[in-house]
Amino acid sequence: MSSSGRQRLVPETVCRVTSVELEFYLQKLITPLVLSTGRIEDVTEARAAVTVETGAGRHTQGRGTIYLSDLWAWPDQTVPHERRVQILQAFTRQVAAACTQLLSHELLHPLELGLRLHHCALHELPAEIHVPALARAMCASPFDAAIHDAVGIALQRSAFKLFDEDLPIPSADNFFPEEGAIAAIRRLIQPPRKTLPAWLVVNKTDAMPEMILRAHAERGYRCFKLKITGSSNEADVRRTADVYRAARIAGIANPRLVVDSNEANPNATSVLEYLEHLEKLDRGAYHALAYIEQPTTRDIVHAPFDWRPVTARKPVLLDEGLTDLTILEPAQQQGWNGLALKTCKGHSMLLATAAWAQSRGMLLSLQDLTNPGLALIHGALVGAHLPTVNGAELNSPQFTPAANTDYLPRLSGLFEPQAGIHLLPAEVPVGLGSRL
Repeated sequence: MSSSGRQRLVPETVCRVTSVELEFYLQKLITPLVLSTGRIEDVTEARAAVTVETGAGRHTQGRGTIYLSDLWAWPDQTVPHERRVQILQAFTRQVAAACTQLLSHELLHPLELGLRLHHCALHELPAEIHVPALARAMCASPFDAAIHDAVGIALQRSAFKLFDEDLPIPSADNFFPEEGAIAAIRRLIQPPRKTLPAWLVVNKTDAMPEMILRAHAERGYRCFKLKITGSSNEADVRRTADVYRAARIAGIANPRLVVDSNEANPNATSVLEYLEHLEKLDRGAYHALAYIEQPTTRDIVHAPFDWRPVTARKPVLLDEGLTDLTILEPAQQQGWNGLALKTCKGHSMLLATAAWAQSRGMLLSLQDLTNPGLALIHGALVGAHLPTVNGAELNSPQFTPAANTDYLPRLSGLFEPQAGIHLLPAEVPVGLGSRL
């Protein structure tokens, strides 16, 4: 068949994987990120490069990267941190091999390739010991991003413009019986925003009001994500009020707050009591609180709670518990009223779950994994193109600025927020931004 005939018969957005490269880098945090599971002081960055052949016969390489954060994705204290890091690196190598074994035979839409890779990583690849679903999804995510990046580069368009033509997506179409997955994602994606609010992470141990005063003076931060204990409502309410008052002392008229206990709350009742006590102590802080990231255990199927009494007061967004499309229906039934999206669960998974949530009137936010460099660009593009209530949380400038130096000063508006905002490039980049 001639190349011109092939172009007429084969959709230009389909592709197959032809080769994969993978490298690891250790990045140090300039200040520890304190979770309920421990202190993150260094983290391994996985960088993937995937070459695809598109429906038009073009061979193009795309790139993706992610931090392999075991303390977040695999908080199992029975396995030493160093051992978990080794296993995650080995598992990521297995995912790289699976890309060429599983995704090289058929020309498929990158969304379908990404969802097949996600399913393979979660359910088919073996590991030395049990690796939880969230960690498996994290390991697969840079390859999924690289595939979308490569197809966008090949077609010289944004990866968010790969959904104009309806194609079958067997891995997800049954979740969208009326329109199909691609049509639902096309309806989800909006004209990109040019600015995103900058969010500052406030650890449980950070000094108030000094930290807020300095952050606002230097970068204009007005939005703050609080890491709270989840185990002491008294301490968490006091801390929330302290951060709000520090923001007001800094001269911020309308500070925005979110709280995240990293699943340390015992149940939904404790979250409701936190909100009730906060409103009594400081109504200003209560009204400044925009939403709560997943406060209880990530296994929402075996440990369900009724969230309706809580969500009648404030939105509660599912985060770590969202690892698969099959979780969506139980989440809505339990009363979760939104999703905290993360690129580290896979670009395809993110788009499909966000489209499902939007079709049911659920809220969306874009949270971070301290994503550096190219991964920060990826997160910013998601926040720009999706109707997220927070824009996008991008915190590697706060914790691992050295990982972003390759993009400076060219993209200083994005990587070094000023006046409380991240400024996106003037032109929407092709793919997911690796050519920036």
